[in-house]
Amino acid sequence: MVRIEHEANELVMTNASKMQSEELVKLAINALEEIKAQDITTIDVRGKTSITDFMLIASGTSSRHVKSLVDNVLEKVKEQGVRPIGTEGMDTGEWALLDLGDIVVHVMLPTARQFYDLERLWQGAEQSRAQFSAEPGQEQE
Repeated sequence: MVRIEHEANELVMTNASKMQSEELVKLAINALEEIKAQDITTIDVRGKTSITDFMLIASGTSSRHVKSLVDNVLEKVKEQGVRPIGTEGMDTGEWALLDLGDIVVHVMLPTARQFYDLERLWQGAEQSRAQFSAEPGQEQE
């Protein structure tokens, strides 16, 4: 068994269901792209916080789209045996958060994203923008 501690919660996963952080990021990006998330950004926060390794930030076009984006990521990670720690904000859809332990997915309406400006908050952490045409192994900008 692999024991993972996340804040005050303790989560137990089998080795078979434990995905590498980078694989989980790719899976989440693909799920977001699949239903047309906008402006997907990945921020590597390893060494900057103990909460998570990566933050994914994306925008949805409406509150319904925000919820659908998070639901799609949730569905895809569950298919791979990943148990999410929790979700927040699904009731309003202005800003929804999906905590997967190694990555935290933030999906927001553009106005909320501009207001909270998480990219600026984590300035200095390594950031990359997802590209819809990116091939596996191809560098992202």
